[in-house]
Amino acid sequence: MPPPPPTARLAQILEIQGMKAALVEEGADQGVGLDSTGYYDQEIYGGSDSRFAGYVTSIAANEQEDDDEEDSSTSLLGQKKPGYHAPVAILNAIPQSDEQYDPFAEHRPAKIAEREDEYKARRRQMIISPERLDPFADGGKTPDPKLQSRSYMDVMKEQHLTKEEKEIRQQMAEKAKTGDLKAVNGSAASQAAAAAAKRKRRWDQTAEKQDQSGTPSNTGTPKKMSSWDQTPGHTPGHTPSNSRWDETPGRNKGSETPGATPSSRMWDPTPSHTPAGAATPGRGDTPGHTTPGHGGATGSVRKNRWDETPKTERETPGHGSGWAETPRTDRGDESVGETPTPGASKRKSRWDETPASQMGSSTPLMTPGKTPIGTPAMNMATPSPGHLMSMTPEQLQAWRWEREIDERNRPLTDDELDAMFPEGYKVLPPPAGYVPIRTPARKLSATPTPMGGMTGFHMQQEDRSMKQINDQPSGNLPFLKPDDIQYFDKLLVEVDESTLSPEEQKERKIMKLLLKIKNGTPPMRKAALRQITDKAREFGAGPLFNQILPLLMSPTLEDQERHLLVKVIDRILYKLDDLVRPYVHKILVVIEPLLIDEDYYARVEGREIISNLAKAAGLATMISTMRPDIDNMDEYVRNTTARAFAVVASALGIPSLLPFLKAVCKSKKSWQARHTGIKIVQQIAILMGCAILPHLRSLVEIIEHGLVDEQQKVRTISALAIAALAEAATPYGIESFDSVLKPLWKGIRQHRGKGLAAFLKAIGYLIPLMDAEYANYYTREVMLILIREFQSPDEEMKKIVLKVVKQCCGTDGVEANYIKTEILPPFFKHFWQHRMALDRRNYRQLVDTTVELANKVGAAEIISRIVDDLKDEAEQYRKMVMETIEKIMGNLGAADIDHKLEEQLIDGILYAFQEQTTEDSVMLNGFGTVVNALGKRVKPYLPQICGTVLWRLNNKSAKVRQQAADLISRTAVVMKTCQEEKLMGHLGVVLYEYLGEEYPEVLGSILGALKAIVNVIGMHKMTPPIKDLLPRLTPILKNRHEKVQENCIDLVGRIADRGAEYVSAREWMRICFELLELLKAHKKAIRRATVNTFGYIAKAIGPHDVLATLLNNLKVQERQNRVCTTVAIAIVAETCSPFTVLPALMNEYRVPELNVQNGVLKSLSFLFEYIGEMGKDYIYAVTPLLEDALMDSHSCIVLAVCSGLF
Repeated sequence: MPPPPPTARLAQILEIQGMKAALVEEGADQGVGLDSTGYYDQEIYGGSDSRFAGYVTSIAANEQEDDDEEDSSTSLLGQKKPGYHAPVAILNAIPQSDEQYDPFAEHRPAKIAEREDEYKARRRQMIISPERLDPFADGGKTPDPKLQSRSYMDVMKEQHLTKEEKEIRQQMAEKAKTGDLKAVNGSAASQAAAAAAKRKRRWDQTAEKQDQSGTPSNTGTPKKMSSWDQTPGHTPGHTPSNSRWDETPGRNKGSETPGATPSSRMWDPTPSHTPAGAATPGRGDTPGHTTPGHGGATGSVRKNRWDETPKTERETPGHGSGWAETPRTDRGDESVGETPTPGASKRKSRWDETPASQMGSSTPLMTPGKTPIGTPAMNMATPSPGHLMSMTPEQLQAWRWEREIDERNRPLTDDELDAMFPEGYKVLPPPAGYVPIRTPARKLSATPTPMGGMTGFHMQQEDRSMKQINDQPSGNLPFLKPDDIQYFDKLLVEVDESTLSPEEQKERKIMKLLLKIKNGTPPMRKAALRQITDKAREFGAGPLFNQILPLLMSPTLEDQERHLLVKVIDRILYKLDDLVRPYVHKILVVIEPLLIDEDYYARVEGREIISNLAKAAGLATMISTMRPDIDNMDEYVRNTTARAFAVVASALGIPSLLPFLKAVCKSKKSWQARHTGIKIVQQIAILMGCAILPHLRSLVEIIEHGLVDEQQKVRTISALAIAALAEAATPYGIESFDSVLKPLWKGIRQHRGKGLAAFLKAIGYLIPLMDAEYANYYTREVMLILIREFQSPDEEMKKIVLKVVKQCCGTDGVEANYIKTEILPPFFKHFWQHRMALDRRNYRQLVDTTVELANKVGAAEIISRIVDDLKDEAEQYRKMVMETIEKIMGNLGAADIDHKLEEQLIDGILYAFQEQTTEDSVMLNGFGTVVNALGKRVKPYLPQICGTVLWRLNNKSAKVRQQAADLISRTAVVMKTCQEEKLMGHLGVVLYEYLGEEYPEVLGSILGALKAIVNVIGMHKMTPPIKDLLPRLTPILKNRHEKVQENCIDLVGRIADRGAEYVSAREWMRICFELLELLKAHKKAIRRATVNTFGYIAKAIGPHDVLATLLNNLKVQERQNRVCTTVAIAIVAETCSPFTVLPALMNEYRVPELNVQNGVLKSLSFLFEYIGEMGKDYIYAVTPLLEDALMDSHSCIVLAVCSGLF
């Protein structure tokens, strides 16, 4: 059959395609017809138009696609199967992973620096200055000037220069803002530099004076130009300056001192290969056609260093390491090991230097070695050991990887090429004009390491030398943290200590001891601390403090480590005594910040160290050391210095410091000194309290002139100091303040803002010291200003106003009627607002002030104004109202509360109690206090209260159930007063049913409620009966939660005391065995209740069975368990008479076991202590036993006997 023509074939194809399109539109999942072309069922295999569907059509060039995390499995024809995903709510609940998230952060000890704010973090910016001169050394002789120690005069000069510099910088900043700052011309800059040369500080590294007579130079008339473009040193006969900002004179140039070595400056023009005096070629001719750097001519065109022609050493006489050069004075930072390269250019690059292989420098916190380190500089082939210790693990891994790559890809040497190729090959010279590829920047810092030996295929030898860098010290030393390496790096180097100098040996010994103290185990730490204390004078103050103090300044220091290092300083101060005088300032720089630490114990430690330091160094040394810091420009330094001076006053006595304080507080030179002096008085009052009373008048006279000082800050601190003195002297000393009443009274009328707040605070502390008549007068006068300040928006002012109102209204002379009419209306209007409840300090102060007002005007007057706020929508505000009502009714009771106010009160409390969102003790305590204060008057409301409690006992929240049970225990006494025994019986049954509670906190509260009901209802009326209740309690004794244990043992003991007859003796013995486990409890109250319960049970069922149980318990290993057992035996003897216990106890002494014999003797000791005079009848019975024990070989037995006898 002939094939169809092309036209028919094309028509057939179009027909088939049309049928396919129609099937797709109608829905291909319905199957296909018999006459159609082959087509798969999509519901079985999945449909696709392409056989390549489901495949990845391209591969990413950077290979960053991660297909492992996605399920890319497809069906037979490439369609993805539907996958299962968790609900969106669950996925959202999972915390998203963060790159910075550290799962162990909460378990890691917190560092001190992490919790410091910006102000306290300034301590790390303080500089540990060199030791100072001890004027009392050598019997007070004049010190030798060759010692170069810093004297008091040097320190004061530095302080003065620092102050001047700061003032000048402030003036320049102000002029820059106003646009008045102008550039200074060359001659003026030269004169300024010459003037600055007369004032040089010891710390400035200056060159030695050289001959200033220079060769006369060419003169010219240069154009006016910027001071940055001037060539330094172009004016003959003057001292050149490094830059216009420097105070210290720079070094002379070669043109000024013939034969001297010209120093290299970055901005100096570089001479070319031309005769001297010719112009330097650049982008243009030098104006004036003069030679730059010679005479007075200076080029006005700014040159680029890339346009300069390099100059060799032969044309720069005196620059290099020439043998005929004049020695330079500017080589302070050059190392002996640096070898200058002949023919090098004048400009020296740090990349031209070979890294020095040396360990970390001796001064901690300094970068070790000569090669600059950091992330860019870690790619070096031969890092020094100091650098290896400074690397992070990532940098170390990268260095190892790059070293291996460099070793594989290094160029082959000629010898290696000759060995590889046959003869006849030669090295081709590079083509003319060939420029090699520049080395990548990351390779510039690497020092190439020549690798000797042959290459090729050979057995690789494992290199064990660099697998583990030695980052831990050898010997019996503790683990070294990475943060500690910069301080203890010398311990990582294995050296023969016998070859070291005595100073180096001493340094290593101190390092080892400090490392043991800082990171060691408790026994290791204890031994090291004792050793460093005993050898303190042998080591010397300098080596010790030079290593301890930098550790305390470490930014990674932890609280425990700081505590240990401060303890070291405390111990060695006792031993060093007067040797610490040169190091007093060093110690103070480190210890003073402890005085403002948020941790109370850190502040106590700081005060103790400074107190011991003052006793060791003496008053004169402390004053001369701290005097320069009194008028320091930094407020942080002045603040810590004032607190340290207060500690010195408490250690050496206030009278010894009074003359100094009088001089400082009247300083005319600096208001900062006056401010700090008055602050010292304030801190003395805060620190010493009533101990200032003998010196009160003197202290007031010292600071009284500050109230009228010209500086606002001085007036403010003076008022605060008066307030501190008055607070410390309360309720005495009003006579000493007579001279300051008038300026204070004027001050509260003249000041506003913080100044007014300070003056009001001082008045507030003085009024309670006055007699009633004067107090009433001053209160009425100051109240006008206080009422005006009620509406102040300043939070600090609000706190002070509330405090002053509380103090004034608490004074005897103030009348209640005046408070009701004049104070209460504006007080409640401006202070009882939602915003006051948000700030905790405002909250507390407002509650205390309102309670004080209620003490004057009565409970009903205050409660009636705030009772409606118990239904306020803000929960925090409701809590503040509830706490106020609780304190008022706790103090004054409910006697003056009428029936209507009572109903409002109960209704509001029930509403607030039920509407809690966060259950805490405020509402619970308030509810219990109000119900107990109302007493019998609460009877009509008890059904409603109990209904609320029962409803909340069924709540799904454990906190709500716990609070409901606690409320039953608070109100049980009131229910008994209201004769609601039936109601209590019902509550008892409900609580009994809840003894299966799974939350231990809730179970403890339920047991407490049961105990309260048992106490008030009695054993015979208790429902459920005691015989059913006690067996239910026995398994609960095994619970290890302290709250459950304490309440359960109290309840069992109460039943054993009052209702033992309701329970069988067998059940009591079961309880005895359970009680033995409770003797191991950590809480003392549980152990005490347990031993008392043994006494109650012994009284109920007889002592013999209980005593047998207790005597068997003497054989256990735990000392605490044995001690509690001996106490229980003594209590059983006291309860059931000694004659029932002594025979069995003395018989037990025959057991040849140390613990048992010791326990028997302790029991006898406690027994005779408890029974008192009753023991006289049993002395002869126990004497033979004591005689035998005294002859025992074990010292603990003899000790127990002696403690029992006396």
